[in-house]
Amino acid sequence: MLLFLLQSTQQVADSLAVASQNLDQAISKAEGLDKLSLITQQLIDSGVQAGGHILKAVLVFIVGRFLVSLLKRLTARLMDKRDVDVSIKTFVKSLVNILLTILLIISVVGALGVETTSFAALLASAGVAIGMALSGNLQNFAGGLVILLFKPYKVGDWIEHTNQGVSGTVKEIQIFHTILTTADNKQIYIPNGSLSSGVIVNYSYQKTRRVEWIIGVDYGEDYAKVAKVMREILDADKRILADPAPFIALNALDASSVNVIARVWVNSADYWNVYFDINRAIYDTFNKEGINFPFPQLTVHQG
Repeated sequence: MLLFLLQSTQQVADSLAVASQNLDQAISKAEGLDKLSLITQQLIDSGVQAGGHILKAVLVFIVGRFLVSLLKRLTARLMDKRDVDVSIKTFVKSLVNILLTILLIISVVGALGVETTSFAALLASAGVAIGMALSGNLQNFAGGLVILLFKPYKVGDWIEHTNQGVSGTVKEIQIFHTILTTADNKQIYIPNGSLSSGVIVNYSYQKTRRVEWIIGVDYGEDYAKVAKVMREILDADKRILADPAPFIALNALDASSVNVIARVWVNSADYWNVYFDINRAIYDTFNKEGINFPFPQLTVHQG
């Protein structure tokens, strides 16, 4: 039905164009009131012709919006069926939306009677100028492709951009930007260009991570006892992996404390929970076992 309306509108526009040419010839030959009448008729015909172009443009816009929405849903459905990575999904959706919107704009402009060939040439010239002005965005677009190709991170990973000093969970990878959500629920947009060429720390890439504690105790404490208590604390937490085995050693003889280091491996998802829980367990157990924590002291000798 919509196709029939578009064809009918085009036929009416062509007929009006032929009639307008004949009317122009008649006006050139007419005089006086006849000429005024013909000019009035020409204005009416031009208005009808413009209305036809506008009607066609509106129909193209309505049909185009429907097709754009349909193609976007179809693209999303195909990617869902093929279990495409979420990072690629967000990138492709953003790219398809922009390309289809540009095509729709060109189609509407063509329906209004503007020559699309000259419009395309103008668009290409403008594209060169805009490309030079937005060279940074083109770099970000290329950076997005590099990220999707080599996958230094994906949606859901916790990353840190050392150059910018920001970190967070990857929420989306768009054409020009990667969106991070910070621990306090802020949303950060980072250009893909800087992410693809900068230093990125991906804390979620590996399945396991090492947790480390450095605990200071008083000089004079029995190191064997401290190490035994530490091992009991670590062995009691089932989230700590047995392989690689936990490591405990005397780390340093500091200015006012003996520092004992403990290193264990855990699943990446358990990292912070284990870190905080063991901190509390060390504090409670050391106090119960009479192992003293040091505090800064200054000894002054008077001569």
